[in-house]
Amino acid sequence: MAEPLEPQQRLDEIVRQIAKNMVAEVCSLYVLRADGVLELYATEGLNPGSVHHAQLRLGEGLVGTIAATARSLNLPEAQKHPAFTYLPETGEEMVNSFLGVPILRAGRTLGVLDVQNKDKRIYREEEVEALETVAMVVAEMIAAGSLEGLSRPGVQLDLTRPVSFTGTPLSDGIGLGRVVLHEPRVVVMNLFNEDVETEIDRLEGALDALRVAIEDLLSRRDIAVEGEHRAVLEAYRMFAHDRGWVRRLEEAVRNGLTAEAAVEKVQSDMRARMMHMTDPYIRERLHDFDDLANRLLRQLMDGPDDSEADGPQDAVLVARSMGAAELLDYRRDRVRGVVLEEGTPTSHVVIVARALGVPVVGQAKGAVSMAEKGDAIIVDGDDGGVHLRPPSDVETVFTEKVKFRAKRQEQYRALRGLPAETKDGIAIDLMMNAGLTVDLPQLDESGAAGIGLFRTELQFMIASTMPKVVAQQRLYSAVLDAAGDRPVTFRTLDVGGDKLLPYLHQTPEENPALGYRALRLTLDRPGLMRTQLRALLKAAGGRELRVMFPMVTELEEMNAARELVQREIDHLSRFGHVLPDKIKLGAMIEVPSLLFQMDELMGIVDFVSVGSNDLFQFFCAIDRGNARLSGRYGELSAPFLRALRSIVEAGRRHGVPVTLCGELAARPLSALALIALGFRSISMAPAAIGPVKAALMQLDVAALTPVVNGFVDAAPSSIQLRDLLVDFAKTHSIPY
Repeated sequence: MAEPLEPQQRLDEIVRQIAKNMVAEVCSLYVLRADGVLELYATEGLNPGSVHHAQLRLGEGLVGTIAATARSLNLPEAQKHPAFTYLPETGEEMVNSFLGVPILRAGRTLGVLDVQNKDKRIYREEEVEALETVAMVVAEMIAAGSLEGLSRPGVQLDLTRPVSFTGTPLSDGIGLGRVVLHEPRVVVMNLFNEDVETEIDRLEGALDALRVAIEDLLSRRDIAVEGEHRAVLEAYRMFAHDRGWVRRLEEAVRNGLTAEAAVEKVQSDMRARMMHMTDPYIRERLHDFDDLANRLLRQLMDGPDDSEADGPQDAVLVARSMGAAELLDYRRDRVRGVVLEEGTPTSHVVIVARALGVPVVGQAKGAVSMAEKGDAIIVDGDDGGVHLRPPSDVETVFTEKVKFRAKRQEQYRALRGLPAETKDGIAIDLMMNAGLTVDLPQLDESGAAGIGLFRTELQFMIASTMPKVVAQQRLYSAVLDAAGDRPVTFRTLDVGGDKLLPYLHQTPEENPALGYRALRLTLDRPGLMRTQLRALLKAAGGRELRVMFPMVTELEEMNAARELVQREIDHLSRFGHVLPDKIKLGAMIEVPSLLFQMDELMGIVDFVSVGSNDLFQFFCAIDRGNARLSGRYGELSAPFLRALRSIVEAGRRHGVPVTLCGELAARPLSALALIALGFRSISMAPAAIGPVKAALMQLDVAALTPVVNGFVDAAPSSIQLRDLLVDFAKTHSIPY
């Protein structure tokens, strides 16, 4: 491997050395092409003229079977195997014993390496290990692209072939860029050891450190004795102490690999086997094993060095899942899109991405293992398509699509100066959701009537320490300055659940969405709440201040929050600070229990906002981050719309303004349904304002209201409101 050879010479020398050292009559190396064909790339013992001509399809012959199953074959009489196929062009003599191993990288099969002998024999375990080790080296050669161009013109290898995934569109837009793996693979550069015993010691030391770390996690008081978190850690402990796994690692080291190369080899072998298993439980454990093996690699290599400075200017993040704070770690001006193997429309990372105008596709199964860092990729947040290593004609199509979207956005921008008013003269306040100063320019660009929801927690999530009063006040002042005369509604700190702050020492929970979060947490930590309220009151000096409290469950919580506000008003007055001219306090309706306290609630608030995302998940008892449930229940169902209508009616009875913040407001069809129910203020991501405004300006509310109310009041039927809305929109020429 160290010799300065051309790629074909190197392959020829590899098979020659293997045949010589294993005393084999034949050694052959096949590489998987993009068209699913295994092409003979090098051989010792077969007809040299068959190189780059002999071919087998996946599943054809012994070699094709190995590639299709990612499992080795060790046969004393190869001809008796049902998959045996004779290729006359190779000049192959009728040999008996056969050993073939898959060439694996990151669980993907890139080819097959085999040896054959005339004598009937079973190859020893150390011979199998040795061949697998060489296959691992060849895999790195293929991945590095050094074998490109060895075959006839136009042939692509499987690692470079275009791949398309059909996922779920979660945030609209088109993103063209380069792959950045959110959890980058640990790239092993040093493959071969110079001292076996030193490497064995390194491996044992890393394993010991890994086991200690897992035991520390299991012994922590904040880890529940029972439950899913515990079960995952127990699985980690089982893997870490598994003698079979450790033995395979040690054997790989004794066969010449470094400790980290041994971990990568065994990990790749295990992943390939587990990916082909049908048992869903075993396949799920693959994620646990991958995580454990990566932890061990980092123990050995002191973690991957993947500095953002070296990242591309047009990054498309590819991940199994991500937290909202993790997305905010990336520079916004460099992120062109996000691809998730999991993810649902209302998960927080998607909400943040939508606020940032970043297209997202979820449920793109297999994207992480198929993508390589730096690959060209296209994310279609409109249709849910992901195109990895796209051909030039596909890139051209999407480049045109981006241009078309830009023209359509220009049309929406032309509407921003016009009043948001329906055809029959009903004014609708189209507000925008925001959370950072980078969102503020979109207030003017979108033509929003104000900020209906300012998520104050984002400032806390991107900070490494608790933001001081001065920093909070500076942000809130900037928001109010940008808004001018337009209203801004600040939501107090909504952390907990899946939005953990590392410096707040929060305990992981079994059911975080239903747990210690939002107002529940801040009422128990009055110092935290009062600090934020003080910053808000100072920032709004001489202006109007609108504050709403998240996840109010009972009236006592709202009263307690009002008392904290009054204490801060008294404190600032005592020291001569300029107070807001007007203070309005509101509640977010997210918990179904408030639906049965509407009249009492309206008596103690100045306004209410419906948090439709959380209200819907609690209303239907679904985890909004669970991909299996994301499309199971419709937000336009009659029972849920009935609940929303009751909130509007209660607000009307008491003269209390009602706004809806959430994904329902961001889609033209569902926004029309909300207007028909009686909502006159809705808040959404800035990018959604243009399409919603274009739709409502063509709407006759008087004509749609009986359609929506008729559906809500009707007995259960198979008719879907979405179908009724589509028919209505088509009939009345409403863009949707």
